[in-house]
Amino acid sequence: MLLRCGIDGADVSESALLAPGWLRPETLESLLELNEMAFGLLAAQAAERGTPTAPLAASVTAVWRRLDAAARRRAAACPYLLLDAGFADAQRWGAPAAQVSEVCEASPPFFTVPAALEAARLVFTYAWHLARTQPAAARLLLGIRAPCAAAIGQCSLRQAFAFGESHAALLRPRWSARPEVWQELLVAAASGEEVALERARLHGLTLLAAESRVTAPERPHRFASPV
Repeated sequence: MLLRCGIDGADVSESALLAPGWLRPETLESLLELNEMAFGLLAAQAAERGTPTAPLAASVTAVWRRLDAAARRRAAACPYLLLDAGFADAQRWGAPAAQVSEVCEASPPFFTVPAALEAARLVFTYAWHLARTQPAAARLLLGIRAPCAAAIGQCSLRQAFAFGESHAALLRPRWSARPEVWQELLVAAASGEEVALERARLHGLTLLAAESRVTAPERPHRFASPV
């Protein structure tokens, strides 16, 4: 099997991803559900006329809507979350809550549809759960660095939920400036060819690994709790 490049320099094979005690089946099922929600958000955003993110959402949604149920499930079954909330940004999670709010205000949100709020709550809760119970999985599936995962894991469930609610503006599609990555995944899912799917998924993991290496130097962090 192809060797997948993990986060923080770790190499993870397909068999390792499914090995007992490493990634639990329910973890992958939740990931699949969140990824399906990501495509749903893009479809909803594409229907919003006049928003600056609509063209990108439309390019992905045009292909997504042509897929049957099996192909959609293959597209969503990636070994990483297709949504991002700046989890690789170590400086962000070490900042006071007020500064994180300023980041949200300075950067226009990608998603402006109402469903984005629920998605943000679920993404932050999922990140908290992984950081607490499976930190290695959190780094691989979310593209999060170890110090940030540790900081998120130290907060309470209530704090994680509240952070997702107050900072939903951080939520965006992963690689929102690279629609070709999404197109590659969707075309591979439509074909049903395992080699093409493996190549598309490996491409995503390679990008995650590269991104984790160019973030700010690690230093002690605390989760910027909103409560």
